[in-house]
Amino acid sequence: MMCVTGKSIDFAGKNLVSCGCSSNASFDRYTVRSCVKVNSKGCGGSGRGHGARKLVCCRRRNTQCRVSSMKTAEPTLNGGTKAIEGLTTGLDLKGYSESPISPARLFEVVADDLLTLNKNLQSIVGAENPVLMSAAEQIFSAGGKRMRPALVFLVSRATAELLGLKELTVKHRRLAEIIEMIHTASLIHDDVLDESDLRRGKKTVHQMFGTRVAVLAGDFMFAQSSWYLANLENIEVIKLISQVIKDFASGEIRQASSLFDCDLHLDEYLIKSYYKTASLIAASTKGAAIFSGADSSITEKMYEYGKNLGLSFQVVDDILDFTQSAEQLGKPAGSDLAKGNLTAPVIFALEKEPKLRDIIESEFSEVGALDEAINLVKGCGGIERAQELAKEKADLAIQCLQCLPQSVFRLALEDMVAYNLQRIA
Repeated sequence: MMCVTGKSIDFAGKNLVSCGCSSNASFDRYTVRSCVKVNSKGCGGSGRGHGARKLVCCRRRNTQCRVSSMKTAEPTLNGGTKAIEGLTTGLDLKGYSESPISPARLFEVVADDLLTLNKNLQSIVGAENPVLMSAAEQIFSAGGKRMRPALVFLVSRATAELLGLKELTVKHRRLAEIIEMIHTASLIHDDVLDESDLRRGKKTVHQMFGTRVAVLAGDFMFAQSSWYLANLENIEVIKLISQVIKDFASGEIRQASSLFDCDLHLDEYLIKSYYKTASLIAASTKGAAIFSGADSSITEKMYEYGKNLGLSFQVVDDILDFTQSAEQLGKPAGSDLAKGNLTAPVIFALEKEPKLRDIIESEFSEVGALDEAINLVKGCGGIERAQELAKEKADLAIQCLQCLPQSVFRLALEDMVAYNLQRIA
C-alpha cells in the first residue's frame, strides 16, 4: 500500500507503512533516521491532504541503509547535483535548467550494455515472424530512450559492486531484454485502446499495419517475454514480472471505468499510475538487485526506488500533456483530457474551479470547450501542485539509493531522478 492523503493504498500486496517504506517486517523494525519534510504550495484547499507535511523513514539495517542528508556532496554525472540537493528544499523547478542532463550522457556508463540489448532484441522477437518483427520495429525505432532496460543495467551494476561481482550475469541481461519487450508490447496495445495515431511523432503500429496485426504483435511479445522469463528459473522474479502484466490490464480497466469522472480522487489516480507505469519500473529495479544476490533489505529499496521514480515520471508526463506543444509531445496536446482521462493537474484544478467540472462532464460538447478546460487547469494552479507531487515522489526515490555504495552507477540513478524533474523545469 502507499501513503497518499493520509490513506493507505495497497499496491499488489506490497505492504508499505505510512512513511513510504516497505514493511515486510513489522512497523517496530523501522526507525526514523533522517526526516525529510515535503511541502506543497498548491492553489488553496487541502489538496485532499497532499499538502500535509510528510516524514520519510528508512529501515534500520546495519549502517548500509542509513538515510542521511539529501544534500549530496558528490557531483552527479551530468550536472544533476543542484537538482538533487533541491528536492527537499523547495527548489524552484526553473533553477536547474541551467545545467541540463542529457539522456545520452545519462546512460553513457551502460552504453555498451544497451548496444548489446538492441542487437539481442532482434533475435529474441524472432526472425520467423517478419510481420510481427516489422510491427515491433516500428516501436523499437520510434525514438525511445530504453529507460527501463538502462535502469536494469544501472541497478545491476550498482548492486553487483555492493556484492563484489565483477561482471553482469546472463540473467541480468536477459531481464533487461524481457523488460523492454513487455514495455513495447504494452505500448502497442495502449495505442490500440487509446486510438492514438502517433507515438513519439511516428505512426503507431495499428496505423501502419492495422488493428489485427497490432493486437497480435503485442500478444506475441507478451508471450515471448513470458517464455524467456520462465527460463530464468527464478521463482521470485517470475512472480514479480508476471504481476506486472496483470497490473497493465488492471490499470487499463481502472482508466476505462473512470473516464470523465470528476469525482476521481488523487489516490485512485496514483494506483492507476502505479499499475500502468510504476509497476514495471519497480519490478525492473528489484529484479536486477535479486540477480546480483542482494539481500531483501536492498531489493526492497530498489523496488521502492523504481516505484517512486515511475510515479514521478507519470506525473511529469501528465504535466507535459498540458505544457508542451503537439510537436514536442509527438501527439496532440491535451489528448488525455480530451479522451476523459483525468490526471493529476486536472484533479488538483477541480478542487478550485467548479466550472471545469461542468465542461468535463459535458465531454467537451461545445466548440472550444477543450481549450477552455486546458486554460482553467493552467490558471488555477493545477500544474504547480502536480509539480509538487512529482517532486515528492522523486524525493522518495532518492532516499532509497542511500543503501548503495557511491559509484558512477548510483550517481546515474540519482541523475535519472533529476532528469525527470528537469523536463518540467
